[in-house]
Amino acid sequence: MTTLESPTTAATRIEVADLQIRLAGGADVVDEVSFRVEPGEILGLVGESGSGKTTVALALLGYARRGLHISGGQVRIDGRDLLGLPASALRDVRGGTVAYVPQDPAAALNPTLRIGRQMREALAAHPAAAEDPDARIAQVLLDAKLDPGSGILRKYPHQLSGGQQQRVAIAMAFACRSKVIVLDEPTTGLDVSTQRHVLETVRNLCQSYGVAAVYVSHDLAVVSGLVSQVAVMYAGRLIELGSTERVFSAPIHPYTQGLLAAVPSPDQAETLIGVPGQPPRPGRRPTGCSFAPRCGHATERCTTEDPTPVTLDARLVRCLHATETAGSVLRGGNVVAPQTTRSDALLTVTGLDAHYGRFQVLRHVDVTVAPQTCTAVVGESGSGKTTLARCIVGLHANWTGQMRLEDTDLPAGTRRRDRHTLERVQYIFQNPYTSLNPRKTIRQILHQPLDHFHTVPAAQRAERVTRVLQDVSLGPDFLDRYPDQLSGGERQRVAIARALVVEPTLLVCDEVTSALDVSVQAVIVELLRRLQHERHLTMLFITHNLALVRSIAQNAIVLSDGHVVEAGPVEQIMEHPKDPYTVRLIQDVPKLAHRHGPAGTWASTP
Repeated sequence: MTTLESPTTAATRIEVADLQIRLAGGADVVDEVSFRVEPGEILGLVGESGSGKTTVALALLGYARRGLHISGGQVRIDGRDLLGLPASALRDVRGGTVAYVPQDPAAALNPTLRIGRQMREALAAHPAAAEDPDARIAQVLLDAKLDPGSGILRKYPHQLSGGQQQRVAIAMAFACRSKVIVLDEPTTGLDVSTQRHVLETVRNLCQSYGVAAVYVSHDLAVVSGLVSQVAVMYAGRLIELGSTERVFSAPIHPYTQGLLAAVPSPDQAETLIGVPGQPPRPGRRPTGCSFAPRCGHATERCTTEDPTPVTLDARLVRCLHATETAGSVLRGGNVVAPQTTRSDALLTVTGLDAHYGRFQVLRHVDVTVAPQTCTAVVGESGSGKTTLARCIVGLHANWTGQMRLEDTDLPAGTRRRDRHTLERVQYIFQNPYTSLNPRKTIRQILHQPLDHFHTVPAAQRAERVTRVLQDVSLGPDFLDRYPDQLSGGERQRVAIARALVVEPTLLVCDEVTSALDVSVQAVIVELLRRLQHERHLTMLFITHNLALVRSIAQNAIVLSDGHVVEAGPVEQIMEHPKDPYTVRLIQDVPKLAHRHGPAGTWASTP
């Protein structure tokens, strides 16, 4: 077992020892994972998609997903090993002793039941948690910054915003007085202001109730300001484990250095550099060091010898060259090219009013996007960002105003637009789990747009599909897989490839990086920027990640309650905001709390 402290203290709330999880075929996807968490402490579990973060997190509930089984190790809560419990006892532990907050609260909450009934059902399953269920529900709602007297208990999940749904899920997890909370990407997809409220809720509740938490995330900026210790995972193993300050201020493992290099800075425009190469598929860990094929410090020894964890600078590191990589000087990021000075417009939106039924979402919105530029649209959830995007691509038809693509009018709705116009404007959806047909292979998904528009000869379509898949850092071996065989980040890259395969003029990206880890996000952002230059592509980039705006966009539009409150060059918006709403958004942007040196000093290993 490898942990930072050899003896187990009486205060230890979570102790994971040599956890191993295998596929049905026998190969391990998680191996030699050990860590401890004390009451009131939050452990951050970070790494790329497919690294095993969620698999480890679910094991804390004694659960393994279909096709996997926990084959070894221990998961002890207050000294009690969950993995040795019978099924009946394990059911009592889940929700009562260990609670789980999923990434998507909309999928976790029953859409047919009111919030009050769902919370009462949770307490009814664990009656010892509260003598007075109504009082307990009111208390945890207040703790989660929700007013129980506002009628929220009588509402259905769809009547709440994404942030409110997530805080309800957190309140339900704490309602049963659980000793351990597992949070699986709970702020993914939330705007920066809502994200800050959710993170404050988690931090305050853990401290108030003495709860030990494991926070799974790919957002290192969020993790740095929330957790007290960080466990970095790669290929199913912990490769660096230590205090947040030490790991983030002076990372030792080249992989940790690469992840931090890919984090965008809200203070400076810079080129994002992702970790080169691709992580191994679960269950296909290579011989020797699993990170060697992607590591700039790798030697021949790394390809044959499996590194064992060593203690260095008060942390555990799994690297054969840990003493050499410690203290390495990382290169600075390159400054993004200055914004365009072109005054003509590819896309012009004038006086746009959009409605859902009688409810008005957008009010007199004007947008101008110059050719071969990227314009970011930012704002809180509910501000109208996605509605604007859907109006532009024709997926929302209930609007008035004027919209032109160069000299062509864009009528409301796709049915009123000709095939050439539809091909020129492509849309990338936010959620890769619902935007890809689960019954089609990746090959069929990428061929479908080409078959529909008939602009590429049949003999050339296979080559086009293979090339665009490689452009988004996926190889041809993905062609015959189905979406459920891919991670979330891989699915989103397929969705991006599907939009790019017809070589559009205008690409509308709706929160396309919200489900991606920082390294893949860096790869995608740099890919989009390169395509913008090479293919003379114009982009409308919808995002809640204001830090990312500095690295991708030349201009920005700030939406609030359906109004454009501020618009202009990104540097002007980020450095000299004029509207109080914009000022608050920028203040809420999470930053690396322990980032070493000035902004832009991180870069990936050679």
